Amino acid sequence: MTEEKRPDLTDSLTGAELLRWYWLKDELADFARRLGIRATGGKDLLAQRIAAKLDGVGFVEPQRAPRKGGAQLTGPLTAATTIPAGQRCSQVVRAWFADQVGPSFRFDAEMRAFFAGANGTQTMQDALDHYLATRGQDAKPIDAQFEYNRFTRAFHEANPAGGRADLLNAWQEYRSRPVDQRGRA
Repeated sequence: MTEEKRPDLTDSLTGAELLRWYWLKDELADFARRLGIRATGGKDLLAQRIAAKLDGVGFVEPQRAPRKGGAQLTGPLTAATTIPAGQRCSQVVRAWFADQVGPSFRFDAEMRAFFAGANGTQTMQDALDHYLATRGQDAKPIDAQFEYNRFTRAFHEANPAGGRADLLNAWQEYRSRPVDQRGRA
C-alpha cells in the first residue's frame, strides 16, 4: 500500500476528501476565510461548513440554544446558597469550591453538567456533594471533538512507560494518515 499524503487545502478538494484528514482548527478557519464563508464555531462545524462549500451544496447553520438569563451568584457563598437556573461556572463559584476542596479544583465535565442542569432548587452543598461523589470514578469517555485527548489517553494506556516525546511522535504519525486508514483514538 502506498502512503497517501495529506492534500493541500484548496478549493479543488471535495468535501469527502477534506473530511478524510486531520486538520487543525486554525487551518480550517483560515481556509474558510479564503473560501469566503464563516470561520467561526467548533472544528467539526467548520469542517462540515467547508465540506458543503467544496461540494457546492447548501449548509444550514445549527441554531444556538438561547442562553439562560437570570441572576448569577456574586458571593459570599455558603453551603446553603441556592444555585439559580442558568448559573455559569464562574470565578466566584470556583473560588468557593477551591476553599472547600483545595486549589486543585477544576470544573470538569461532571461539574459543568451539574451547573447546566441546575433549576434553582439545588444548593452549593448539593454541588459539593456531587463533586465529591464523582471523584475517583473510572475515566469518562472523551467527546469526539477532543481527538488529541482521546489519543493521549489511549497512548498512555498502551504505553505506560512512554514519555512525552514518544507521545508526540506517535500523534504526528497518527494524524498524518487519513481517517479511513487510522481509525479513531
